[in-house]
Amino acid sequence: MSERERRIGLNEAVYREVNEKLRAVNEVFATITDSFEIICECGHATCDDRLSITPAAYEELRRDPVLFAIVPGHEIPDVEDVVARTEAYAVVRKRSGDPAKVAVQTDPRS
Repeated sequence: MSERERRIGLNEAVYREVNEKLRAVNEVFATITDSFEIICECGHATCDDRLSITPAAYEELRRDPVLFAIVPGHEIPDVEDVVARTEAYAVVRKRSGDPAKVAVQTDPRS
């Protein structure tokens, strides 16, 4: 695994972990608005963008440790593929091999 791939994977893992910690607070707001905000889970170290997602879509995303929600256009084509798009966000899947391995190893729900 290249140092770049490892760094991208770890950046995404940090954002995913923060979103997991915010989940309880977000669930309270979702009862009022039917959605909540999360931090973009892209691999860009300086990104602090937010996106809106429904609780059901967030839970579906978290069922697979190689999926991440990102702001459209934040994908990194050599390590991930866009597998879904909405108006508010895109879902990327880490490619098999080292990128997927880092995603699975850092999954807070595993």
